[in-house]
Amino acid sequence: MSSLTISLIQSNLYWEDKERNLQQFADKIAGLPASSQVVVLPEMFSTGFSMQPETFAETMDGTTVAWLRQTAKANRKIITGSMIVAEDGQYYNRLIWMQPDGTCYHYDKRHLFGFAGEDRHYTAGDKRLIVRVNGWKLCLQVCYDLRFPVWARQKGTPDSTDGLYDILLYVANWPQRRSLPWKTLLQARAIENQAYVIGVNRVGNDGNDIYHSGDSSLIDPLGNIIWQQADEEAVYTHTLRKEDLEQVRSQFPFLNDADPFMIL
Repeated sequence: MSSLTISLIQSNLYWEDKERNLQQFADKIAGLPASSQVVVLPEMFSTGFSMQPETFAETMDGTTVAWLRQTAKANRKIITGSMIVAEDGQYYNRLIWMQPDGTCYHYDKRHLFGFAGEDRHYTAGDKRLIVRVNGWKLCLQVCYDLRFPVWARQKGTPDSTDGLYDILLYVANWPQRRSLPWKTLLQARAIENQAYVIGVNRVGNDGNDIYHSGDSSLIDPLGNIIWQQADEEAVYTHTLRKEDLEQVRSQFPFLNDADPFMIL
């Protein structure tokens, strides 16, 4: 059965300084093992969680997407993380999934963090994104989406796999003052969806002097913590085995009993 090796990069971010952020991530990615297939960066990895899209937004033909394309190709790895994008007169907190061959997919953050005014500066997305790599399906989401379980809920069963994913992935700028919900909800999403859950957060103080403890995590389909790191920069690489996931779903076939639902 297939395996998937993923590298999680928990880093401080230089506030609204794209050049320094892209350089630090270029250095970190260059140091990853050759076996790593997917690299996960935090939310708004090139700027921090900025509410100034008028100043820092780029188009999909801009510097940061070009950097993602070049870096993915040079390192032969998929790279994902979110950035500020301008499109059709709107601004988006957009997660980019960049493949080494230059193929690019994106997901626009659905749930904007009104508590910090994100909804006043950005436009919400309305479509989920599930990508495929090496026999795995990954559902890609951003930060505040974590609080809304219906948006992440599996839409299939092991017998009907349309919409059924294997990994639920969150990139974030989630403050330390709310770290308990972050850690608890990551485990809850893994348990209720019988999927691996990855959460990659930043560390350090942002430009508003808000501290982030990171707590980036890899959770197994039973809710067990495989890895979690607080309060310091970290790079963690782990290989997931598809047979481990399928064993959990076979032994505990809870998804077969799930309630059907639809988002209106």
